[in-house]
Amino acid sequence: MTTARDIMHPGAAWIPEGVMLDRAAQLMRDLGVGALPISDENERLCGILTDRDIVIGCVATGRDPSRVTAGELAQGTPRWIDADADVDEVLREMEDHRIRRLPVIENKRLVGMISEADLAQHLSEEQIGAWAERIYAGSPA
Repeated sequence: MTTARDIMHPGAAWIPEGVMLDRAAQLMRDLGVGALPISDENERLCGILTDRDIVIGCVATGRDPSRVTAGELAQGTPRWIDADADVDEVLREMEDHRIRRLPVIENKRLVGMISEADLAQHLSEEQIGAWAERIYAGSPA
């Protein structure tokens, strides 16, 4: 059985909800990632910040990224998957919620992230094709 742990990118980092967006963007640049999970004061997942969130939710609205926190842009219920979850559960979670990045949690700690690139590396062409068709069908640009 292939698990989330088998396909995840290990060593993911998260940021506290009080981190300013300019610092979050710098961290994304330094880590070469487009998203960072956001943690609350108890180191619990409270959202995911993407580079697109920073641009659309802050910069494009004329706000100063050095004065807006990651937590201010966190919206909705964050989705995650247990490290031992089967890859079919991973795909179902991503499809059901139309998400492209999924934090992997073990013992209430972030241990990795699964992105589209991880799926492409570890799934068959048929699996990735079917997944892409379902997640992008009717998806806004």
